[in-house]
Amino acid sequence: MIPRVTLYTRVGCHLCDDVKQVLTAARRRAAFELEEVDIDADPDLRALYNEEVPVVTINGRKAFKYHVAPAAFLRALERRS
Repeated sequence: MIPRVTLYTRVGCHLCDDVKQVLTAARRRAAFELEEVDIDADPDLRALYNEEVPVVTINGRKAFKYHVAPAAFLRALERRS
């Protein structure tokens, strides 16, 4: 089963852009589905993640917030696959 990674983000978030670059680069080293979700399009998600974006989940479980180191992401992806 290919892991599903979700990046919760918002427009104008420079940390979100940084994390997206890390995830995009990681796709060259590991197979996973990547979904990007704008929290401001959903009031429930905005209430849940407003102060934490960017948030990365792997298979529905929160794995990172604010920053993601490439090596740490790959390790987490392997553990949760």
